[in-house]
Amino acid sequence: MYEYLPVPFGLVRFGVAPDHPEVKNCQDKFEEVASSPRFNFVGNLEVGKGLPLASFREHYHAIVFAYGATKDRKLGIPGEDTLKGIYSARDFVGWYNGLPEHADLEPDLESREDAVIIGQGNVALDVARTLLTDVDTLRKTDMTDYALATLAKSRVKRVRVVGRRGPMQAAFTIREVRELLTLPSVYFEPIDPALFPPDVNKLPRTPKRLTKLLAKASSTPAFDAEKIWSLDFLLSPVQFSASETTPQKLDTVSFSKNLLTGNPYESSAKAEPTGETATLHAELVFRSIGYKSEPIDGMKDLGIDFDERQGIIPNDGNGRVTSLSSDGTGIPGLYCSGWVKRGPAGVIANTMEDAFATAEAIAMDWKSKQPFMAGGQGWDTMKSEADRRGLRSVNWSDWKKIDAAETERGKAKGKPREKFASVHDMLSVLD
Repeated sequence: MYEYLPVPFGLVRFGVAPDHPEVKNCQDKFEEVASSPRFNFVGNLEVGKGLPLASFREHYHAIVFAYGATKDRKLGIPGEDTLKGIYSARDFVGWYNGLPEHADLEPDLESREDAVIIGQGNVALDVARTLLTDVDTLRKTDMTDYALATLAKSRVKRVRVVGRRGPMQAAFTIREVRELLTLPSVYFEPIDPALFPPDVNKLPRTPKRLTKLLAKASSTPAFDAEKIWSLDFLLSPVQFSASETTPQKLDTVSFSKNLLTGNPYESSAKAEPTGETATLHAELVFRSIGYKSEPIDGMKDLGIDFDERQGIIPNDGNGRVTSLSSDGTGIPGLYCSGWVKRGPAGVIANTMEDAFATAEAIAMDWKSKQPFMAGGQGWDTMKSEADRRGLRSVNWSDWKKIDAAETERGKAKGKPREKFASVHDMLSVLD
């Protein structure tokens, strides 16, 4: 398994909310796999830019691309790239989770009170919960110390989570909403009852539970609240505007008001603009409208035509990589799994099921003697090429040393671990 960072676990380490440690239990399965003598972890090597992708053809029978979605989608509206105070939710999550590429994000939470999160998926609610949760609660998690220090000085009091459709089309899950609704000293602004079906009991089980939850009164009365949050529906952002006194600082977000076409209580209902607009005061904005995968350098050398529009590797649905310029048959020995296979949707459980399906396809192809790549000695011979290029690799034993150091750092602070947020610091443990 090739990983461009010196540490494993990817999204589990850098994407799962710190206050959701039980979600990270899938690491136990990873540990079980890593204990096999047939498994090699090769960290701190970037495939494509570090090691040419084409060279893998001579050393392996098969390659599985499972590198996920590394970029977030942008809104493409005026002010998005020029005003201060607008952040990607993906960058913000990576920042508080210690992802090296975002460790220096330094979001300005100290001078801003009103925040708007654009998007209504679970990541959006993770961001909202992080902004609204008492920092002393977060100190018990593996959130980075630099993030805790910033959140301790935060002045954010009002958080709006905005979506272009209605509550029946929102992508968040029951658990995420329930956690926000039960935060102490946080008031939830009521949702307009007209947005819910007249007879909630006729809904299927999951939408019914979610609707009843959203329709409940806040567990914290408004007069007792220190902070407030809301779910705002039927709004599509069209422009970010600056403060009159500080031209580079965000002040408001303009939205197009929407109307749902079709059955407004079906998940498939579409949003259409009404021609009316609404403006919300916002000194801080987090964009959370989805992720996107990118191609790896050298994919064309293997015959892969990356689908830039969908942000996926073309495949047959079972993980066999296909060429857009051919008749759709598989390219021998090439497979994909996860978000780079089917797009950025679903939770970890969906990704695991997807991985099983791809593994089954590989096993079936091997059993039926389908053509694969040339094969060879794998890492045993690839290592010499990495050495020749001056690349430093990290193995599983090395990772365990980094793991032990992080755990020890966390123990001293009463938390599960204190992550190293730079590659240099990770590697320094091994020197």
